[in-house]
Amino acid sequence: METRVAKSAGFCWGVKRAVNIAVDAVRKNGKVYCLGELIHNKREIERLKKLGIVFIEDIDVLKKGNTVIIRSHGVSPKVIEFLKRKGLQIVDATCPFVKDVHEKVMKLEKEGYPVLILGNPKHPEVIGIAGHVKSPMIMNTIEEIERLPKLSKLGVVCQTTLNMDFFREAVFRLALKVKELKVYNTICSATSIRQSEAKKLALQVDVMLIVGGRNSSNTTKLYQISKSVNSKSYHIESKEEIDSLWFENAQIIGITAGASTPQWVIEEVVNYVRLLDKGGDISGRGVCQTIRKEFQTSK
Repeated sequence: METRVAKSAGFCWGVKRAVNIAVDAVRKNGKVYCLGELIHNKREIERLKKLGIVFIEDIDVLKKGNTVIIRSHGVSPKVIEFLKRKGLQIVDATCPFVKDVHEKVMKLEKEGYPVLILGNPKHPEVIGIAGHVKSPMIMNTIEEIERLPKLSKLGVVCQTTLNMDFFREAVFRLALKVKELKVYNTICSATSIRQSEAKKLALQVDVMLIVGGRNSSNTTKLYQISKSVNSKSYHIESKEEIDSLWFENAQIIGITAGASTPQWVIEEVVNYVRLLDKGGDISGRGVCQTIRKEFQTSK
């Protein structure tokens, strides 16, 4: 049995930065608060809770002098203004790639373009982006784009974790409807690389494991991409969800993980697969040696 782990699996730079900022804040201030989940991974959130970070949804529970962390997904300017008026100490862990999208939508609006955001309207990142302009449109399906009337001009950005194939298709359809179309591809480079690796790896293995929170947008997209080319693709949050029957007669196992999945969770999955293989529980062929290889994009 051979186990191949995608080179980019796990924390992206923005998520790692957010976690480090949050940990530093709690070390300096003791108890700190975070608006919503810092990142979309339940197990990492539990670890951060033990360090002293309190995750809240209701801003009204905060009191003057409290330290509050802005999560990696970012928030609207109105939220920042409210926190300042309340007398709170703000620690901003917004991903710089997300902040770049904020700048771009404001620029589009200033230039007179109606703004369209491609992404999940319920996702906190998209909600934060939308809060930077007056009347944004948000679309998440090709069907929604098809219903859009012909327009003289339109400015487009997208959620940083958007599926690249959907983005291309959406822009193609919009180009047929809009006379003057200005598009910013705001999918972050880490997302693009991760999605490309997932597809390539899924084509090379018998079974594919995608590790990450089910509430993680980028992990879900990795699963969807993998599933489209390899039917034996499984989205798991932890090793406890692994079913040894998935690996019957499999020779190569591929593993990737979302941008919010910590390395220690990935290692748990890799080690668990190794233990199953050594015990002969996966293939029924007896004890096999599991070889972990880093998957290179050049393969």
